[in-house]
Amino acid sequence: MKEAKEIFNFSATSDDCVKCGKCIPVCTIHQINQDEVTSPRGFIELLGAYQKGDLELDKNAKDIFESCFLCTNCVDVCPNSLATDMVIEEVRADIADKFGIAWFKKGFFFLLRHRRIMDITMKMGYMFKTCALANDPLDRGLLARFNLPLIKKNRLLPSMAKTSFLNSYPEEIKSPKNDKKVRVAIFIGCLANYNYTEIGDGLVDILKHLDIDIFIPKKQLCCGAPAYFTGDTSSVEYLIRKNLDYFESFMDEVDAMIIPEATCSAMIKHDWEIFCKNHSMNELVPRIQKMLPKIHMATSWLHDNTELKKLLASKGKNIDELVTYHDPCHARKVQGIYQEPRELLAQNYSMVEMSDPNRCCGFGGVTMQTEKFHLAQKAGEPKSAMIKETKATVVSAECSACRVQLSEALNHNGVKTLFKNPIELIAKALT
Repeated sequence: MKEAKEIFNFSATSDDCVKCGKCIPVCTIHQINQDEVTSPRGFIELLGAYQKGDLELDKNAKDIFESCFLCTNCVDVCPNSLATDMVIEEVRADIADKFGIAWFKKGFFFLLRHRRIMDITMKMGYMFKTCALANDPLDRGLLARFNLPLIKKNRLLPSMAKTSFLNSYPEEIKSPKNDKKVRVAIFIGCLANYNYTEIGDGLVDILKHLDIDIFIPKKQLCCGAPAYFTGDTSSVEYLIRKNLDYFESFMDEVDAMIIPEATCSAMIKHDWEIFCKNHSMNELVPRIQKMLPKIHMATSWLHDNTELKKLLASKGKNIDELVTYHDPCHARKVQGIYQEPRELLAQNYSMVEMSDPNRCCGFGGVTMQTEKFHLAQKAGEPKSAMIKETKATVVSAECSACRVQLSEALNHNGVKTLFKNPIELIAKALT
């Protein structure tokens, strides 16, 4: 068993918790499993006991700490702003050290570290997908034909693209009318690169309409979020170092790097620096901080730095689709972004708010989507009910993880509402 000095300082967070309970009503896991143990203050108390040697990090503790969705709802309401999500992420590193990481997760993280091998794997998956998967009649993704390892029959999975986004475009796309010489880079994210390529297509179309030069960095790797949320610190460190070195080679030559994914954006803008500070990689912190002013979620940058809103309004289009907006945890709570996508969409679409757009959809990371998928299903049910109640034809969110979770929740609960990234809807309004 590790000595207290070898353990991340969980006691500091535990000692600062006043046990007020404001976190409990908003906690995603507590909403579906009403046990004090699986609540933010329960997690924090147990982590303090673990550091003091009063709690063994056994399989029961592992099960408890892996049940957190990392939605940050508790951080949002905490009077002491305690980073419960961060300490859970840190204890998962201890869990990975003690129990190891499941073989399929190791394989997945290996692919995220090696772009060429991932390209080949996804190409093979596309070619042979019909052996185990069928197209969803509503074109929301792929349905499992029969029970697979960790995946039950008829579960909706992400679609697969024949060619990835990064392999579909040249590295440079120049606008002949770019008088202001604005040039942006695109960080696309893994799901948008391999599964939901229409997001990248839409972003390229929008930037072309705005006469902005586009740089598509072909050597970009995963932001590291899936590994971070699972406790694979070696993969996180590798991905941060590789990406940071690469980003620095072009960052001075672009006005911004925009990301149409809330989780990827939050990981780079928020979690990279925290991870480096927590894992004695302080030499990287100034380099990350220097880069941060140019990192933006796509709708936020487009709203604040371009004439896109006016351009959409000038089109005069009223598209016959009722849209409701879901706030990804990593957009609204981590980055404070929620008004910008709504304002852009409202220029051409009728908007309706669901009863609680800020409630976590329940994606929760790799473990929650595999071994603990029953919890993800429970978390998705109330969200799908909210969406159904709006009678919206489309639910939108700037997050492909939310897309995976909500599309499956809607499918599982018989709701026909389709999911679209706001970038896709905005691009449609410009055509």
